[in-house]
Amino acid sequence: MTETEGRPDVRWGHDALRLEIGADPDGRPRLHRLAVPGRPCQEPRPGSPLPLVEVSTTDHGFHWSSHRAIDTDIGARLRYREHEVARDGVWHELTVMLHDPETGLAADVVYRSPDGVAALRGQVVLRNEGTRPMALESVTSLVVGGLTQDDTQLDAADLLWAENDWLAEYRWQRRAMRLTSPVLSGSVHCFNGKGGFSRAGQGTWSSGGHLPMGGLTDRRTGRTVLWQIETNGGGWHWECGERADAAYLALSGPSAERHGWSHLLEPGGTFRTVPVALTLGDDGIDDAFAALTRYRRAIRRPHPDHRRLPVIFNDYMNCLMGDPTTAALIPHVDAAAEAGAEYFVIDAGWYDDGGGWWAAVGAWQPSASRFPGERGIQEVLDRIRAHGMVPGLWLEPEVIGVHSPLADSLPEAAFFRRGGIRVMENGRYHLDLRHPAARAHLDETVDRLVGDLGIGYLKLDHNIDPGPGTSSHPREAAADGLLGHNRAHLDWLDGVLDRHPDLVLENCASGGMRTDYALLSRVQLHSTSDQQNLRLYAPIAASAPTAVTPEQGAVWAYPRPEDTLDEVAFTMAGALLGRIHLSGQLPALSPEARALVHEAVAAHKAVRAELATALPAWPLGLPAWDDPWIALALETSTAVHVTVWRRPGGEATAGLPLPRLRGTTVRVETLYPAAGGAGTRWNADTAVLAVTLPTAPSAVLLRLTPGPARTGSG
Repeated sequence: MTETEGRPDVRWGHDALRLEIGADPDGRPRLHRLAVPGRPCQEPRPGSPLPLVEVSTTDHGFHWSSHRAIDTDIGARLRYREHEVARDGVWHELTVMLHDPETGLAADVVYRSPDGVAALRGQVVLRNEGTRPMALESVTSLVVGGLTQDDTQLDAADLLWAENDWLAEYRWQRRAMRLTSPVLSGSVHCFNGKGGFSRAGQGTWSSGGHLPMGGLTDRRTGRTVLWQIETNGGGWHWECGERADAAYLALSGPSAERHGWSHLLEPGGTFRTVPVALTLGDDGIDDAFAALTRYRRAIRRPHPDHRRLPVIFNDYMNCLMGDPTTAALIPHVDAAAEAGAEYFVIDAGWYDDGGGWWAAVGAWQPSASRFPGERGIQEVLDRIRAHGMVPGLWLEPEVIGVHSPLADSLPEAAFFRRGGIRVMENGRYHLDLRHPAARAHLDETVDRLVGDLGIGYLKLDHNIDPGPGTSSHPREAAADGLLGHNRAHLDWLDGVLDRHPDLVLENCASGGMRTDYALLSRVQLHSTSDQQNLRLYAPIAASAPTAVTPEQGAVWAYPRPEDTLDEVAFTMAGALLGRIHLSGQLPALSPEARALVHEAVAAHKAVRAELATALPAWPLGLPAWDDPWIALALETSTAVHVTVWRRPGGEATAGLPLPRLRGTTVRVETLYPAAGGAGTRWNADTAVLAVTLPTAPSAVLLRLTPGPARTGSG
């Protein structure tokens, strides 16, 4: 690493990632190369490397007008000061310090990468070293130009993104980049277009509409870049387009154009962008997702739950559905314990004394009418503990129901407001966790439930989207208030776990509407969906590891008395390579169905120790919503576990390509259901596993153990 006459010359990274920053002809810093070491790289095309950060303010906009996040005046002017390299445990860190001589704005561009992982995390810290306030309107967290190196690569590039809706999460889409960035005429006077492909979030659900993720893959070589934006609200945006005949990527938090965001940066003030990350895979989409899984584990807060992976019973889905009572719960507690559950969670309604579980939320006191008698809810909690299980409760911490006494007792400034008016959405008010009274209320609630009731698990839900945000003072943009609340929410979660390090927290937001690694780097589990149809849950369960590590992704397994035995096995098998959220009507099941449930829990416990290090792959590709055959593989150093679902509409046999096992003998075992009738045949030459499931719907969990290398079929 050298500095020559104020011109940057930075070469940084490790065995899995290399980054190079050089100077453009005017001496301004540009990211010239980001690659896996050993990969052949051409010199970047002239004009394709971009500034390390793009910044716009009200009075310093863009030198090329478009709806893009790039080509800002300030970004183009930023000059190199110096850079620092550091090491923090497994993390390699590079900070490049820039400044704009015209405005006095300074930018520290911070890159981090975990050792041995082809992943790069980006974040920017701005400082106003000038004498006048600056009204920020957009700031990127990471900009990378030159993702493709020639026209052939650009023509072969496919964009990836995931549609995400309530009950229909993680639906990955793929489109040729040339459909959104077509070839422009070479006779025009400027080589830079104005469009591209973008996705953005809105409101308080970070994944309401789309996952805060995307990707770019070469359909010929398989080389893939994946990215994620780590924010717990909808104020995010990414775009991937063409500039100077090469693909570029820009990742950011909220902006004026897309979210109505602005932030007044006073002299001496600082602003920090939301963190983002990208990963590289030279061997296809699965390779890039493997790197992303390793990265997510590296940024996660350590917690014993990530090693123990206990089985959880929750009384909501296809079960009590928000109507818990002592009489209703006791049979489910006994049945859950018999099935092998280790946690028992009482979901919504435990606090409702007649005001309705939806609009009465906020005080979080157990209902006397639902849990009558001198011991109240403690009778149920003691029954849970008597079976050796840990009790849990459902909370929706950020909201106060309009019928809750807290709606009147908390100060007005503790709630979301716009124009001085309290925001009401669907019978709820939304707390602003920047206010000390709001945070004190939640801290008291958690400390009381954990300390007085002995609760060891909290399911934290979030079921409303109150719009663009909150303005705590007249000059504050609502989107900036939302960003402030989101950061206070993360700080509150950190505080809860600091005080209660063994408490297990589950992230839920109408199922998977807050699927992001701002939250998932802190909480231990993630509710993947509210989908109640077992057949429709299959593509959700199979795709969930694209968005959450397998050991954090909770999948409902909710057998009902009317289900056939194949359907019971189908719903149970879907959860075995994630975290089991057992529910349904266990006490009413037939002995045969109950035995299938018990068998599934035992099978999960036999493999769960491997989930914490396993890497996901999709032998049939990322699932489409209507695919008749779906497959999810989790690969470890010693075995490959594969869940295969068959839904109506396909043939009885499907071939699963497993190229990493090519040329090896493979022992195939059926782990669940043992008597399901699944047939398998492995071909070492083609690396294809033929799986036969005679009925639809049906599912099977297999273990493939590689043996010595060989040729021929087996």
